[in-house]
Amino acid sequence: MNCSLTDLNMKIGILSSGGDCPGINATIRGVGKTAIMHYKMDVIGIHNGFTGLQNRDVEDFSERSLSGILNMGGTIIGTSREKPFKKLIHSADSDKPDILVQNYHELGLNCLVCIGGNGTQKTAYRLSELGINVIGIPKTIDNDVWGTDITFGFDSAVNIATDAIDRLHSTASALKRVMVCEVMGHHAGWIALHAGMAGGADIILIPEIAFDMDCVNRAVLDRARRGKPYSIVVVAEGIRPENKKNPAGHVAAAIEEATAIDTRVTVLGYIQRGGHPSPFDRNLATLLGGHATELIARKEFGRMVCIRDGHVDSVPLGEVAGKTRLVPVDHDLVKQGRRMGIFFGKE
Repeated sequence: MNCSLTDLNMKIGILSSGGDCPGINATIRGVGKTAIMHYKMDVIGIHNGFTGLQNRDVEDFSERSLSGILNMGGTIIGTSREKPFKKLIHSADSDKPDILVQNYHELGLNCLVCIGGNGTQKTAYRLSELGINVIGIPKTIDNDVWGTDITFGFDSAVNIATDAIDRLHSTASALKRVMVCEVMGHHAGWIALHAGMAGGADIILIPEIAFDMDCVNRAVLDRARRGKPYSIVVVAEGIRPENKKNPAGHVAAAIEEATAIDTRVTVLGYIQRGGHPSPFDRNLATLLGGHATELIARKEFGRMVCIRDGHVDSVPLGEVAGKTRLVPVDHDLVKQGRRMGIFFGKE
């Protein structure tokens, strides 16, 4: 590295927006320690997402204050779902973007690092259009941020969901029941697909593949006729049954009514967001955070760091904003699962 890059006299701010997930603290550490130790930058943490920038609720970071957080779940700076560009009822809210820009400059920042999912990256892009230097880091357990092969938090969530499915096998087998396990994934079925396959699910329902409840019921009955009196059904919360507020409950009730097999529901919910990040996510977050700081040092703003073909890279925020990365219906895991008799919703 060019020695001239190691004392850039720059100041950066780090915020996390949207839902929490394992690996945020590892990312903050990756950004902050690289900035402080290697580039001699000043670093501040902005509390509670864009709300903290709006209220100038910040703290100074040091190498010492960023120690000991690598394995911690949650986030030491908090997060929020504040969307400063969202059209709201009160006219005063229209001033939020201007306040963010003003506070960015008054805090003396040279770049704002935005850790978050699709909504956060869209907001980061909008701020870059207003003249703020921004770098995005993709964060979500749903793994649905466009432009990157994987987001940190996903591996941890899949591990948690897979462990739960493993445990459900024991009860389902002992009591000869159907177990319906609901995992997160509003629009994308990445967690359901990966955890379902890793956990040996018999039926996997994801938003990207339309399902027919009659076909699902026949799949359960067919297993019973083949001497397999229990089934594990993994569903993403974003599937579209008649009762959208309770997809797993709808599926379970329909199975029990059609098959007369006792059926129970387990909704993992926020358990998937909590706890320590997996070793994979710790390393991924560290790499993404470090690369974000490298982009800042090179003054390559308006980009989101990403993983492509196994390598750390970056993509323009303008290409990311407003897009969602969905599971391809011909994904290798889907094709292999079907070859093995796993049912994905339609015959």
